[in-house]
Amino acid sequence: MSFVRNSGTQQMSLADSTYCLTAREQRFLEKSWASYFAKEIFPYIDEGIFSVLYSDNPASRPNTPVNVLVGASIIQELLGLTDDGVLEGLLFDVRLQVALHTTSFEEQPLSDKSLQRFRSRCLEWETRTGEDLVKRCVVQLAERLAGMSGIDGSLKRMDSMMIASNIRNMSRLELLYTCVADAVRSVRDKVAPELLQGMEHYLDDADRNQVIYHSKEDKWEKNTRAVLLDAERLLREVPADLRGKAFDLLERAMREQTVTNAGTGHARLRDKGDGMPPRTMQNPYDEEATYRNKAGKGHIGYTGNLVEGVSLDEDGKCRASIVLDYDMQPNTYSDNQFLEDEIGKAEQGDQEAVVVADGAYADEGLREEAAKKNIRVVNTNLTGKDANPLHADIQLSGDKESIVSCPAGKEPLSCKSNGNTGRIRATMDKAVCEACPLRGKCGVKFHKTKATLSTTWKSVSRARQQGERQSEQFKALARARNGVEALPSLLRRTCRIDRMPVRGRLAMKLRMGFKVAAANIRKNRQWILREKCAQKQEKAA
Repeated sequence: MSFVRNSGTQQMSLADSTYCLTAREQRFLEKSWASYFAKEIFPYIDEGIFSVLYSDNPASRPNTPVNVLVGASIIQELLGLTDDGVLEGLLFDVRLQVALHTTSFEEQPLSDKSLQRFRSRCLEWETRTGEDLVKRCVVQLAERLAGMSGIDGSLKRMDSMMIASNIRNMSRLELLYTCVADAVRSVRDKVAPELLQGMEHYLDDADRNQVIYHSKEDKWEKNTRAVLLDAERLLREVPADLRGKAFDLLERAMREQTVTNAGTGHARLRDKGDGMPPRTMQNPYDEEATYRNKAGKGHIGYTGNLVEGVSLDEDGKCRASIVLDYDMQPNTYSDNQFLEDEIGKAEQGDQEAVVVADGAYADEGLREEAAKKNIRVVNTNLTGKDANPLHADIQLSGDKESIVSCPAGKEPLSCKSNGNTGRIRATMDKAVCEACPLRGKCGVKFHKTKATLSTTWKSVSRARQQGERQSEQFKALARARNGVEALPSLLRRTCRIDRMPVRGRLAMKLRMGFKVAAANIRKNRQWILREKCAQKQEKAA
């Protein structure tokens, strides 16, 4: 299938579907989302990004227009449709035809498998190369919408959210039973029947409920031991050349969920004393989904990070906002790692950029790295113990390995630093410290012949950050950051981000991209309507 660009400016035919509309219907169509999408979104979908998915042989059959596929995928999330719903809408709903510039097509270009095949091509490419084509396209559209709204990217706000995986929460017995049953099914036609003797019940669909749900409490341990023995037998006796993905998952489940009993030599379930690996598999049908406890609530799935560009009005209130970047990782991925990724791909700017985030993104080392790229990271709240506020006045050397002056401005007699802990210990003049008005407040310790002051560059930086929290500028940025808290709610309510009909991180990230694009379109269209309303009010006044 060869790549052919779709100009989207087809000549209108006599059979164009908009010709049969009345003047009243045309007015409503002009005010609808379809007209906005046709003018502001569809023409700016870059088809060239996806050319790598197709053949460069012009003799082969041309592809389905890529901008129609991408546009239809965004509309799917915008309206909450299934693949079949998008196809039926494009066939019979003039709004979708207007939005995708297909009103003059003799035959609509989508089939029942078009969207699925397109997503599969994108996933295969990302799996092979690591390049997310959908994200590139969504980010390009976001940058254009940001430009329309007057957002220059100098002020960004970040937040993360838990995203549920489309899997069932399994007990440990159910997880191990499922892995064993899948392994038995994968080799039942490959090995000698006697090798699976005694395991035939795993092939019976009714056996699962009998073992896991219908057995009494006193049989739970017996059933667990039986499943573990069957798992050990499979891993021991089935030849390596006959194993597949099911055996990899079984081996991982045994490694994560069990330890060897020293007395019997057989596997037993891990208990609290044995510990549990941090990225333990929760369900073999989504092996990348992990468990995380956040704010006292357990989550199974992934974590998403959202970077939103903001434009403020003269009063410091949010005028417009657009999601400029996003990411999805296993939910064991910390907010600090997301911030590190964002700083790593940022370019050096001539003007200072500000990134506002909550305390989960607070890391003094990352703040230093961001400052090198002229990026200021502002954390609206800080976790952990507060630093001594007077340490904000300590002056450090350029390499942050010695104290130049104490909070009172006095130079130390000598200074030593510990490279392993980062702690700096300065020897001060005891007589000077005894007469200092800050005595007893700055943290200096008195000895027989000297006084010492101990701190770290992180404590100094944190103390300065604590001082900044009292400024009016900080309070304005804190108010601006609060708006990002609405993004997770928007994606859950309108885009159903916790109910994706796919499994696996890459597949869910691809769907997340289209959902972010749909959320941006909603935000931008609402901004346009507000601006028009404000202009009418000004004229009326």
